[in-house]
Amino acid sequence: MSMTALPDSFRERMITMLGEREGQTFLNSYAMPRTYGLRINTLKIKPGSPAERDIIQRFGLEGIPWCEDGFYYDEDKRPGKHAYHAAGLYYIQEPSAMSAVELLNPQPGETVLDLAAAPGGKTTQIAMKMNGKGLLISNEIHPQRAKILAENVERFGVRNAVVTQAAPGELSSRFPLAFDRIMLDAPCSGEGMFRKDPDAIAEWSEQSVEFCAARQWDILQDAVAMLKPGGQLAYSTCTFNREENEETIARLLAHYPDLTLVAEKRIWPHRHKGEGHYVALLQRKSRVDEKPGALAASSPAFRAEPDKARPKSKPHGKKRSNGKNSERNTTAAFEAFTDWAESEIPGFGGWLGDRAGEGIPILFGESLYLLPFSTELHLTPDILAGLKIPRAGLQLGDYKKGRFQPAHALAMAIRPADAALTWTLKPDSSELAAYLHGDTLAVPADYRGWCLVRVECGGDSFPLGWGKASGGQLKNHLPKGLRQQLPV
Repeated sequence: MSMTALPDSFRERMITMLGEREGQTFLNSYAMPRTYGLRINTLKIKPGSPAERDIIQRFGLEGIPWCEDGFYYDEDKRPGKHAYHAAGLYYIQEPSAMSAVELLNPQPGETVLDLAAAPGGKTTQIAMKMNGKGLLISNEIHPQRAKILAENVERFGVRNAVVTQAAPGELSSRFPLAFDRIMLDAPCSGEGMFRKDPDAIAEWSEQSVEFCAARQWDILQDAVAMLKPGGQLAYSTCTFNREENEETIARLLAHYPDLTLVAEKRIWPHRHKGEGHYVALLQRKSRVDEKPGALAASSPAFRAEPDKARPKSKPHGKKRSNGKNSERNTTAAFEAFTDWAESEIPGFGGWLGDRAGEGIPILFGESLYLLPFSTELHLTPDILAGLKIPRAGLQLGDYKKGRFQPAHALAMAIRPADAALTWTLKPDSSELAAYLHGDTLAVPADYRGWCLVRVECGGDSFPLGWGKASGGQLKNHLPKGLRQQLPV
């Protein structure tokens, strides 16, 4: 990218901010190639395992210093076009963007909010650190981006996340003082996107910086309202100006005396191998008169009990009935699922037996979910009533006319060893390309029933989706929206 393509006022700003010498070095970095990165999915792959080594070798990966699971790759390797990406073995993410969740460092068992989560890079990174324990709410206000977020959560095999589509104020009114940790990757003027996206240059202006800073301030106030005493909030942007970064944080600290700045970090494209990022970590002081981590007594989420749920929310816009009929339908659907699971995914039974630690079954239309909850935040359907919810936890499947059909999300969340019937494909085979294209596969004649299709990696194998075997044929059940033509 030519430096002359940069707006004059942006160049002047950066020279003023960094000084003549370093400012010019910074501006010259825009003539350098952009960086590419991915994160290995530790929910599926153990660090140091043969599968991880296979991926590192296949794509010529180089470690990212600020993220243990992050790696650089060369543009021509195109890992996003490989079957391993479809299997959720890694997430394509700009390297410097990985720094924010590393600083926030969420832990298993916590209640965590990703307030502006699409497309899902930070949400999937948070989910990895939580390791399936606790509750993660991932929110995105824009419908199409919320759909993409839900798809990425599903592909990664995340069990304990609820995807919401709501304005920050709508969430803060429902969940005051509710979260141990909050990630806010704020909408910004995108100065760190200039090498990646020329449209970001065209959209930038002095006015856009002012507008973004004002919007960030509004969102931050809602974020603080949802932070528990003793909780931590990570605020990040992919922009460089001080108005949207240090000055916004200084204003926040002045307005909220119970917040303290724990750490602050910048990644610069002329100093580091990355497009650039800012992140600040803040902590709310614990109150003397309130147990750290406790929900406000006025919060409906604090009062609710999960076994008294009356589902009323409408994921995907689906309607549902309430009351005893709803409870009976949910019970029937879950019984149909457990009957199906006993024969088709018998290795999943141990987890089912302890489902109270994971969530409660809930039926939205024909779709059966396990709605997760934490010990402190009882995320019942009553509490979610009226919210748009693209993904109400782990989708188990659909219950139609008394019969259960498994969801793609379930395939991505289980281990191959859980399934009674599996079909393994080589990573570069024509058969694998045919499956991802949506084609029917040939299988042994004695194969009958639901079959977990998996891809081989480093001597192990990982789910790609479902097929249903009968008469020597494996009917493809990969969702049509996920089917793709792999490059030759």
